[in-house]
Amino acid sequence: MRIEYGPVQSRKESPQNQASEHLRYIRDVMERSASFTAVPGWGMVTVGVTALLASWIASLQSTPDGTLLIWFIEAVVAVTIAIWTLRRKARKCGVSLTSGPGRKYILTLAPSMVAGLLFTVALWQAGNQDLLATLWLLFYGAGTITGGTSSVRVIPVLGICFMMMGILSLFLPPAWMHLLLALSFGGLHIGFGLYIARKYGG
Repeated sequence: MRIEYGPVQSRKESPQNQASEHLRYIRDVMERSASFTAVPGWGMVTVGVTALLASWIASLQSTPDGTLLIWFIEAVVAVTIAIWTLRRKARKCGVSLTSGPGRKYILTLAPSMVAGLLFTVALWQAGNQDLLATLWLLFYGAGTITGGTSSVRVIPVLGICFMMMGILSLFLPPAWMHLLLALSFGGLHIGFGLYIARKYGG
């Protein structure tokens, strides 16, 4: 019995499809390796100014709950400013916040911020508020370092400075906490924000 073989159909992709796949791969690699440069310097400066004001108002409170309330309000204000200025600069730079380095920056920054919030609630419920400043500085510093790995080089340095402030707070009496928070969330944000605004265009 003779077996006849029909023509074998080629499974090779067309040159156009191969070129599209190569371009898509190259684009994905470039997005993963790119740096997120849309960090808003002037936004950081504004957050720093509001933090200085919050630190002063918090120092006037007569109860720990009043102090915590002031800093909670400041956190809401700071996040609002950060999101607005971040989106504004991202549009200006033509950078997406939902893909590539922008998405990576947010996803690496967010976990530490959420963990810091949860620990703040836990310490407040336990009545142990003396460690709140240390907690905020360390968690914010850690989040800034991890987020900065996909951003401009100065951002991880900012995170390291915050963590150093957090370590320093372990050796200072509670009466120094308002000054320490003013120097960190206020002074560091203003100083690094001015540098970023000058170096990376606002």
